[in-house]
Amino acid sequence: MGPVVTSVRLNVAVLFLLTMWLKTDVTEAMVVTSTEPQTIQKAQGETVQLGCTFTPGSEDTGELDIEWYNVNPDMTQKDNLILSYTGGQTHYYSAAITMSQRLKFLADPKLGDASISLSDVKPSDTATYQCKVKKAPGVDMRKITLVVMVPPSTPKCWVEGGEEKGGPVSLRCKSSQGSTPVSYTWSRESGGAIPATATQDPQTGELLIKNHTDGNIGTYVCVAKNTVGQGQCKYALNAYNPTNKVGVIVGAVIGALLLLLLLLLLIWLLVCCCHKRRYEKEVANEIREDVKAPESRPSSRNSSFRSVMAYRTHPGVHYSSVRNHHPSIREAGGSAGIYTGESNGTSQPTTAGERLPSLNYDHRYGYAV
Repeated sequence: MGPVVTSVRLNVAVLFLLTMWLKTDVTEAMVVTSTEPQTIQKAQGETVQLGCTFTPGSEDTGELDIEWYNVNPDMTQKDNLILSYTGGQTHYYSAAITMSQRLKFLADPKLGDASISLSDVKPSDTATYQCKVKKAPGVDMRKITLVVMVPPSTPKCWVEGGEEKGGPVSLRCKSSQGSTPVSYTWSRESGGAIPATATQDPQTGELLIKNHTDGNIGTYVCVAKNTVGQGQCKYALNAYNPTNKVGVIVGAVIGALLLLLLLLLLIWLLVCCCHKRRYEKEVANEIREDVKAPESRPSSRNSSFRSVMAYRTHPGVHYSSVRNHHPSIREAGGSAGIYTGESNGTSQPTTAGERLPSLNYDHRYGYAV
């Protein structure tokens, strides 16, 4: 039994020594810790702290190097370096231009605290951040996910449809802004509890009352809520007597018929007006065609009379051609004669003292004939 006991004791001693060696090795390595959760939710506009404390090992004697990254969701792409601490200096990088004024170390990193704070957070700051601490030969890292949420805006309350007795009534509630998921809860502020027959949907914000009565009258409150905030609105519900739907339909039909008749009357009046204008135009044209020609002015009459007196042909008077060398009119001593040619070649002048045949004025032609 002696050798067996000795062997067992030796094995236990070796195992103990090996365990102590491993424990000592782990303790002496660089370790990054944090008391904050891996995922942090913050409301828009708040300030968040991303914890990253570290403990170097006994053999970690190199220069301290701290780097904060914005982890790229695409694993095939490299992460974005936003902040670093090297050689006792803090450096900001192009990936953090929009947050450089809001990003800073909480304490002196040389004291073992690489935590940072980010103020006035925005939805665009939602990401996974990684803290990496190096002090050769030790190195360790930690990741923290930040979710920036928008609180629900003040919701709007309204009733969809009517508030008639005996029928269904649908109360609605909706926030225009707010990070999902947003839940809606209806309660009754006055008038008692919500009717037992009413049902509500926390996702759509609808409160449905199937059989509306006077007992449902009161003020209802809707609360819109998510993990970072909430808002509420109120609606005063009434109950009205149902309207006479048959009368409304009949009135609508009669109104439509009257409107149609009025339209037809206007069209008929327009057509009649067009026909009347056309008829008046045609009558005016006929009147202008039947009007007598205007009488000639006295000057025109005298002119016509003189022209007739000079050029009217008389029986027994012969007008010679221009080619004939005999003058047709002679003037001698203030008396004029008209040359008349006879068939025998003789001529007898007509003196001015002789009386010419009388002439009559003809209204059809406008001169004497």
